[in-house]
Amino acid sequence: MNKHYLMSKMKSTGTAYLCWFFLGCHYAYLGKWGWQILYWITLGGVGIWALVDLFHIPSKISKYNLNISMKIDDIERKEKQENHANNLEMMSAARSKNE
Repeated sequence: MNKHYLMSKMKSTGTAYLCWFFLGCHYAYLGKWGWQILYWITLGGVGIWALVDLFHIPSKISKYNLNISMKIDDIERKEKQENHANNLEMMSAARSKNE
């Protein structure tokens, strides 16, 4: 995956709160459609689930963004290793050419 694509998938707590307040679609915002449909069917757990989510939205967004950040870190680590390997190959090629 492209790290720029992953960066565009990062979510905002403010947007999640707007989704929660206006449409109750904060789980859909995170891509959790199963939870979203259940949330709508139960009317937000008859309000209890909705109230709990009011306080848990920041942690849900942080967890979602952390998973994306870890994927981005893996991509950057692989790129760095590939660049290092390419530099070593170029140095050894230059040495063998000079000898």
